[in-house]
Amino acid sequence: MIALDATLTPVDLQPALDRFFSVCAPKIDRLNSRWNAKDGTPVFTIEGRYTSRGWTEWTQGFQFGNAIYQYDATGDEKFLEMGRKATVDLMATHVSHIGVHDHGFNNVSTYGNLMRLMSEGRIPENQWEREFYRLALKVSGAVQAARWTPIADGLGFIHSFNGPHSLFSDTIRSLRVLALAHRFGHVLMGEQDTRIPMLQRLLQHAEATARYNVYFGEGRDSYDVRGRVVHESIFNTNNGVYRCPSTQQGYTPFSTWTRGLSWVLSGYAEELEFLDTLSDAEVAAAGCSALPTRDAAIARFLETATAAADFFIDNTPTDGVPYWDTGAPGLVHLGDYLNRPADPFNGHEPVDSSAAAICAQGYLRLGRFLAARGDGDAASRYTQAGLTIVRTLLAEPYLSPDPNHEGILLHSIYHQPNGWDHVPKGHAIANGESCMWGDYHLMELAVYLKRLAGGAPYLTFFAV
Repeated sequence: MIALDATLTPVDLQPALDRFFSVCAPKIDRLNSRWNAKDGTPVFTIEGRYTSRGWTEWTQGFQFGNAIYQYDATGDEKFLEMGRKATVDLMATHVSHIGVHDHGFNNVSTYGNLMRLMSEGRIPENQWEREFYRLALKVSGAVQAARWTPIADGLGFIHSFNGPHSLFSDTIRSLRVLALAHRFGHVLMGEQDTRIPMLQRLLQHAEATARYNVYFGEGRDSYDVRGRVVHESIFNTNNGVYRCPSTQQGYTPFSTWTRGLSWVLSGYAEELEFLDTLSDAEVAAAGCSALPTRDAAIARFLETATAAADFFIDNTPTDGVPYWDTGAPGLVHLGDYLNRPADPFNGHEPVDSSAAAICAQGYLRLGRFLAARGDGDAASRYTQAGLTIVRTLLAEPYLSPDPNHEGILLHSIYHQPNGWDHVPKGHAIANGESCMWGDYHLMELAVYLKRLAGGAPYLTFFAV
């Protein structure tokens, strides 16, 4: 399990954060200069060089978001212009993309971050530029909310790119774009001019994910362990009835793909912060019968986030970097692997540093939320888990200082079952490569911590 360092603070990490941003600058610049958008979007590296993978277009916003965050952290306007120009030139198709569940990734990372910087006074106020960002986020939220499957229990969910039967855990973090559209007063217009509240769909999707994709140790099935997360739930689209757990990128439906858990932990934690800004009347007006009040919604989100958070601590090696799936068959050959640091160079199963980066932010936000509510013990547990993970990721062998490697965060995994990840010559498993979502989430995490360490404004997606 993760060995929590109770003494670690954000200020202690400041030297590592300063080094991190100096490492990132030439990598972001190089990729932006080299990459031809006609080749698709960069997804993961092979021998240190970013390549595309035509599954879905879900990572381009991370590429440009990295440049925007680099400006956020350093004030280097070259990166601001890089991110702003790319957003205008290349991100419009992501706003109107009806085929993915990833709007909260692509569009909040670009349009959302730029608008936040304007609201913070980091870039000059320009009313038409602000309205441009607002419109993009409104439309993105509506397109995402329209990707809807109603289910038999009165809820519904934003279905994954696999089709209307498929509820992915990943999508919980895409709810951020529905939150922004709600914040801007936008609604989805349906048949006969039906007005569909964004907040209603956010709450319904979140409850469906908690109910079907997260386990609470209540005997739901033979493998119901509190905090275990299933990647996907399958529904009968003829009558909306739940059928079974499933997975696309995990080992089995009855183990936990650790990046799926990371989306749940980070998604519910940051949405807790958003819910805390809403009024009781707003939540009541949303009309989600399963979560009819603000207190009920917060309690459910907190129950879900803490379950996943506790499971991850207990089922991750001491340094905070997980293996790609808690049930991966090769783990049996690693002995007492949970009581020592993860080994990305072992000969049996890959680690996934991207899951660690995503979880770390979830822990820090969850800890801060609980501290504000007076739950000091839980707040300390989660905060120190997040800081412990960050310390690991900001150093070798996870941080890549090599200027010839285009990635920032090493030892991530995209799709282990499909064998998409690069296995270096002489090795038995994939290692040593980066992915765009891992780089982005470590960048976002570093900006978050830099602000905490320096007493700067707290970083949220909804500070717009």
